[in-house]
Amino acid sequence: MLAHIRGAYPTLCRNWFDEIEFVGVDGGSMVLRAHSPVHRDYLRRHCLDQFNDALRTVTGRLLAIRFIGPGESDRAESRPGRVIDEAEGLLGAPAVGSGVQPLAVGPGAQGIGADVTEGDADEFGGRGAGSGPDERLVVRHPGTRGPSRAYYASEAEPLGPGSLVINPDYDFEHFVVGTSNRLAHAACQAVANDPGYAYNPLFIHGKVGLGKTHLLQAVCLEIKRARPDAAIHYLSCEAFITDFVERVRAGAMAEFRHRFRNVDVLVIDDIHFLAKREGTQEEFFHTFNTLYQAHRQIVLSSDAEPDEIPDLEDRLVSRFKWGMVAKVDSPSFETRVAILKSKSEIRGLSLPDEVAVHIAGVVKGNIRELEGAITKLQLRSMVDERPIDLAMAREAVGVGMGGAGSSGAGPSGTELTVQAIIDVVTEYYSVRRQDLESKKRQRSIALPRQVCMYLARQHTRHSLQEIGRHFGDRDHTTVMHAIKTVDERRERDRAFGSSIQVLEQRLVQTRR
Repeated sequence: MLAHIRGAYPTLCRNWFDEIEFVGVDGGSMVLRAHSPVHRDYLRRHCLDQFNDALRTVTGRLLAIRFIGPGESDRAESRPGRVIDEAEGLLGAPAVGSGVQPLAVGPGAQGIGADVTEGDADEFGGRGAGSGPDERLVVRHPGTRGPSRAYYASEAEPLGPGSLVINPDYDFEHFVVGTSNRLAHAACQAVANDPGYAYNPLFIHGKVGLGKTHLLQAVCLEIKRARPDAAIHYLSCEAFITDFVERVRAGAMAEFRHRFRNVDVLVIDDIHFLAKREGTQEEFFHTFNTLYQAHRQIVLSSDAEPDEIPDLEDRLVSRFKWGMVAKVDSPSFETRVAILKSKSEIRGLSLPDEVAVHIAGVVKGNIRELEGAITKLQLRSMVDERPIDLAMAREAVGVGMGGAGSSGAGPSGTELTVQAIIDVVTEYYSVRRQDLESKKRQRSIALPRQVCMYLARQHTRHSLQEIGRHFGDRDHTTVMHAIKTVDERRERDRAFGSSIQVLEQRLVQTRR
């Protein structure tokens, strides 16, 4: 199965896949055990379709994969509404008279990025995506200062569908420290070692693609490793806004407050999206105060420092600056080389030093562009059936990948064109090019348009302005919004991430 995955889905593979344990076959399912709950959740969210494809291909049978974590039963025994003690694999309810009071947490909600088009949804008019009750039960032992104990009553993701799945690769070990991020890294480590007391809140800011999300997830991973019982809620600001809007409409604010105020660590990415959301700002202000007064850790990230977030209430700006505000800058040349080596090792990819040096000298934008360069080389190596070398790197990443060093000229040689990307995407989504160039904002058209812009940024040398001209002469900020929307949804939506991988593989085929 792993051999099939490495051949069919090379960009998906991680070196820790070899640590996945085969448990057995239970009915129509093959049970595989991950070595931590974080790895289990990541596999369920991002890898299930690919593992199912591999299983059915190599066995010739209609079987399905079921991922479990340490201590979980290898049989599908859990039922909604019951309590699972994952540490001991026991089923049952809290003992009568034990002093344990279960607290049912309200419905979750997906981020609005899944449904919005290029424009921002109105705070009380945007379409939410609440999808049923969150089956998590928080169990607190009265009189204790430690973290709450979290139990899960099904294989649903912790804390509902609005939560982001933590990437196990995004730990402190794989974070490359340089002069551009040293302060932020040190602050995150201090918070992870003493949450609620070291720096509270911790506010990380910097431009897109510089490692803020990596640091946030590293904090979550380290706290979870040291304190497995800690209730950690990690989500995007858009998910927080969407859930708030849905709970207001449903008249269920008590459930919303239980969800966000009964955690040990609240981590919110892209908090700058609170701008102009007066109702949400009011609710977040009270949530912040409740958690802060209870010494519960708050970690936030933003594209701008608190003072520069437009239309943010002064009282929130003041609170964001109570703890530590740390900036992440663009990585230096030496840091970019180290990042390339680290990212390639995670994928089990051999990247020669001269190749890393070449890419670091060409790609100067951000870490996501560095990862994009590795992906291009990995796919090129698979198609050409030859190892990665300097000649291949010069062919694939000869000039800047749409960054500041881009010449603005169209791709040459074997590189992709925007037209080739449009042809592949329009065929996949069954839309017309005229629709992509139009002003239509229906989701059935806006999503393929955003995907085109994202792939054009990742796989061509065109600038944001040049990409926008291919789609009805749109502004570069619209292109930036599209790239960010697709990137974030790809991270949290397994099915959508798989569709992007399929499109990228088809694009590779067009260059054969």
